Amino acid sequence: MIANTPQAPYYAVIFTSLRTDGDNGYGSMSVEMEELARQQPGFLGIESAREEVGITVSYWESLEAIKNWKANARHLFAQQQGREKWYEQYKVRICKVERDYGF
Repeated sequence: MIANTPQAPYYAVIFTSLRTDGDNGYGSMSVEMEELARQQPGFLGIESAREEVGITVSYWESLEAIKNWKANARHLFAQQQGREKWYEQYKVRICKVERDYGF
């Protein structure tokens, strides 16, 4: 599903990853993190796709909201698990959305 974002400007966090083999608890933590993100002040939506490369884009109303999400204790634990068990490689990009359009 495509996120229903508000009128720009807002922010996008693009998380691109290459996974390790096996689930190793990733699936359940992924569901938990999406549910927790939806509860965070400033969260606007999320989109995700996975083939060889996984790409998840979350949308936020401010840089402060992104900073607070990154510092969430449960999210910090998931980040640690990701570095130790789930990802061969990842990259996070934070962008300001100046304009969007679609149909």
